[in-house]
Formats: sequence, C-alpha cells, structure tokens
Amino acid sequence: MAKHEVHFDDPRAYEQRMGVWSRLAGHIFVDWLALHSGLRWVDIGCGSGAFTEVIIGQCSPAEVQGVDLSEAQLAFACSQPALRRAKFREGDAMALPFPENTFDVAAMALVIFFLTDPIKAVAEMTRVVRPGGTVASYAWDMLGGGFPQESIQAEMRAMGIPTMPIPSPKASRMETLRDLWTGAGLSSVDTREITVQRAFEDFDEFWTKSLSGSTFGSTISAMNAGDVELLRARVRRRLATDAAGRILCDGRANAIKGTVPYN
Repeated sequence: MAKHEVHFDDPRAYEQRMGVWSRLAGHIFVDWLALHSGLRWVDIGCGSGAFTEVIIGQCSPAEVQGVDLSEAQLAFACSQPALRRAKFREGDAMALPFPENTFDVAAMALVIFFLTDPIKAVAEMTRVVRPGGTVASYAWDMLGGGFPQESIQAEMRAMGIPTMPIPSPKASRMETLRDLWTGAGLSSVDTREITVQRAFEDFDEFWTKSLSGSTFGSTISAMNAGDVELLRARVRRRLATDAAGRILCDGRANAIKGTVPYN
C-alpha cells in the first residue's frame, strides 16, 4: 500500500492547528459545489473529520464515509458527536477500499499535495464515483504563499532551517489541478480561489496553535532558545493586526471540481 510521506497522528494538536482552517475553507468550498442533498459522499484524507463535519452540517448527505491512513485521527473522528452519521475506515487515497461507482461525490480537502502520486489519487476518486457524479478538491496554494503558516515557513527558509516536507507541492497549483482533472477524463472542470482569514488574540496564541502537531513545530522545538526568539521576531514582523491588536492570518486555497462522464 502506498503511503503519504507526511503523517499527522496527533488529532487534538491537528485540530488546533488546521481543523479551524479546514472548516473555514470547507464551508466556502461546499457552497461553491452547489450540490443537492441526499448524496453519497466520501471524504478522502479525512483526518480528524473537520471537513466531514462540514459535509454533514451543510450538505445533508444520505451517506458519508471518511478515509485516512492515521488510526489515531480516525479514532478521534469516531469519538466526535457531530460525526455520528459518518463511517470511517483506514485506507490509502491512492488505493481506495471501495468498488467502482460507489459514491455520488468524492472530495479531498487539503491533502493532494501530501500525496506521492496525485495522478493515481485523482484516478481513484474518479473510479469510485458514478457517472454524472462529482470529483472535487481544495488545496492550500503551497507554492503561491497560500499556506496559513507560510509566514513561519518563509522565515525558516530564510534562516536555513528545514521546513515541512511536501511530496507534491506543484499539485496545489491551479494549472496542475486542471491538468490532473482533465487527465483523469473528468468533464465540466471548473476552478476557483478560496481566501479565508483567522484572528488570534495575540502572537503567542498564533505561535502555539500554528506549531501544534506540525513537523516544522518539532524542528523549532529542537532549536536553541536564541534562534527560536529570532525566528519569532522575524515572523511577528510579517503579520498584520486589527484595531483590537489581534493577529490576522490569511490562507488561500485553490479549488477544483469536475464531473465523471457517462461512457
């Protein structure tokens, strides 16, 4: 079984760092999909269930299944009251554990750039969706500065500090997503940009939640105190604040959708 090269096995930490972001972008994403209720969904790379929760709350699905490689993330998702309607199982985005034509919608939220073979993943999404169904994804624009923690990673790069490994960063770009969707034979391919903003009470809250459960957070925790303080100061200078002094942080994602054609 092919594996992601990046894993997030601390679901509570992941919720602090990325769950809120996933929901913010996810609400806009499903509004844009404009699909009717009563459909069968699969959430691929569901993690802690943040986007699965958006599907349930906003789309009134007949069925929703979540797939992820992390047993810890799946256990956390299963424990959430808001996700009682969903079913979760361990599985690989590049070898989905479902027969052909199982779902009406296959969605992948903030995952595709973490996969070693995005082409295979999109082919798998297409395989498990019925003709006329929808294959869709949204991904932080990792190469275009859209990642919400880009302010930290940019300063880490400037200081020569290793950042989060991304197996397929080009897969987050709009032109690459279009190529992936059309290459999989999907029709009516459409794209849009999603921009979201999150406010933090102060820099310490931004710093703590941004590093929580991240691979670059582990790198920073191993640094000497002087380098950490220098990094914090450099990052702080990059961030905007509102009139109340809260830290404002933006995220920008590229979204895509396509239809499985009738043969």
